[in-house]
Amino acid sequence: MARLILQGPGEPCSNTEPGEHQLLASADDAELQSVASWLSSHPVADAYTEAIRNSIDYVLDGGRTGRFDLMSPEVHPGERASVGAKLEYEILRILGLPKTRPLDTLIADVPVDIKVTVGDNWAIPTEAHCQLCICTQIQLKKNRHRSWLVRAHRSWLYRGKGNKDQKRGLAVQAREQWSLPLYDWAELPVNPLRYLTEEQVSQVLAKKPGQVRRMLKMFHFLEGHIIPRNVFLTVGSGKQDPMRRARQLRDLAAKEGLTVLCGTWVDSRDQAAARGITLQPGEWIALRDGAGQDGEEAPSA
Repeated sequence: MARLILQGPGEPCSNTEPGEHQLLASADDAELQSVASWLSSHPVADAYTEAIRNSIDYVLDGGRTGRFDLMSPEVHPGERASVGAKLEYEILRILGLPKTRPLDTLIADVPVDIKVTVGDNWAIPTEAHCQLCICTQIQLKKNRHRSWLVRAHRSWLYRGKGNKDQKRGLAVQAREQWSLPLYDWAELPVNPLRYLTEEQVSQVLAKKPGQVRRMLKMFHFLEGHIIPRNVFLTVGSGKQDPMRRARQLRDLAAKEGLTVLCGTWVDSRDQAAARGITLQPGEWIALRDGAGQDGEEAPSA
């Protein structure tokens, strides 16, 4: 197949409707610069990290299914692809943006479409052709993501009719040369259960013994790792009130030499801070008694 040769900035956008407008590089696009200015005043990378994490948790539905790894064979490819649909609503909520039509939102009074892929390209719908798009790429195997702001000129989309919905991919050259990177690769938090061996997973997610004992095993296996709330829901999948069981752990864990801290409690946050660890509300950590004291290094959380 011959390499796609794109028209450059300054030329008319003539892919399907000749002469409609000129192609614009990001530096010459006033609307793009206005949107970029608005985004630069917000923690966009952190917002996307939170939105992606929430979207993955939503798709996995660990509290009902017991799943914790989006790359697991138990997860259908269609479910992985649906992360993008959920993420659109998450990022609007986190950044306080409205849901609008025909594109996804308005930023600085400019229509913007939000596109996400867990692969290598995005499916740009016809209503977003020649419009501004935030294009986010998620690399699940490397636990990272990055985003660009780009005007998806028709001339910069791959030729042909696209898929059955007439969506077309964005040419790599256009992304690399004429888009505006919003942030470089940002790390995605890893579900702590993915650090366990298969044998450890089988013990933690077993039907028996009860939740308290299995969660205690998890704390031993994941000593020093920050464990978010959704992990407890996964371990207690199908059971009643897993978080209540987690709260019952402190005394039992103390008898086995573990100090269990939860960011929801002020005293726990203070104890964690004294060890150089920042705990957010809903986050838990188990530390061996005396860790971070008497000159010892605090565990890497």
